[in-house]
Amino acid sequence: MGVAITVGELLERAELGVTAVAGQAGLSRTVTVPRIQKPGLALTGWPEQLHPGRVLVLGGTEIEWLEGNPGARGVGIETLLASEPACIVVCRGLTPPAELVAQGEARGVPVLACSLVTADFIAGVTAFMTDALAPTTQLHGVLMDVLGIGVLMVGKSGIGKSETALDLVMRGHRLVADDVIVIRRRGNTVQGRSGGILGHHMEIRGLGIINIKDLFGIAAVREAKKIEVVVELHEWDAAVEYDRLGFDEHVEKLLDVDIPKLRVPVRPGRNLATLIEVAARNQLLKLQGIHSARAFRDQLHRAMNEEAVE
Repeated sequence: MGVAITVGELLERAELGVTAVAGQAGLSRTVTVPRIQKPGLALTGWPEQLHPGRVLVLGGTEIEWLEGNPGARGVGIETLLASEPACIVVCRGLTPPAELVAQGEARGVPVLACSLVTADFIAGVTAFMTDALAPTTQLHGVLMDVLGIGVLMVGKSGIGKSETALDLVMRGHRLVADDVIVIRRRGNTVQGRSGGILGHHMEIRGLGIINIKDLFGIAAVREAKKIEVVVELHEWDAAVEYDRLGFDEHVEKLLDVDIPKLRVPVRPGRNLATLIEVAARNQLLKLQGIHSARAFRDQLHRAMNEEAVE
């Protein structure tokens, strides 16, 4: 997922304002890197800075140079095409040079005309490619927005993830996804959204499939959320030593991004929704630089030192 996009997909994005002028046979060419290329000195025959498989963008300056230097035009166009770009986009509604159109058609390199100014096209296509080519994965769980904190609940089937999420929704928090969650990395963060046909539906054993959006309203759901805490629901095991102080930070790696992780044991009488809500509040404090457990430890050490002095 998300490893390549085709040039043809750029034509399908209405916000990019591009149309194919030549080289339609190459619309299946793929882009694997979410970065565009500006030719620069390559127009003079210097190819070292060009990389294959990129979207090559020509703006007003480049077209003006090609039109004003007919003797060097052939060398410049040959250098551009020899780098095997995914496609060449001419912005600002300018007409691509006839030689570029002819060579693109002959080599099967798409030449696209764009109605946007160069800067706007670069911003739009970079945003689209960054999103489409972002590393992705899928996992099973429930993703909630609790007090603005993205909480991902994981655990074995039947442990109570959906029931806990339903309790949180009834407290005014928001469901992002139940069951299959698509996780996408964006920079140093990961974002989750629903990846299955359930969407804003939820499967509750004994009730069946329920529609959270219809039952609780539009404010009870959201499409996507940055994941900031992972909560693993784990069946209570007397032989396991659970964290009772919270001094140490545990993390879960999602697409090579470290996410704070809590392991919460499940047993009758424990209100999981309350625990997760408190965990979200505690994470908000940590984001503000307040670590309750460590503050208590420091206070305890100060008290012990004072007693030792006396």
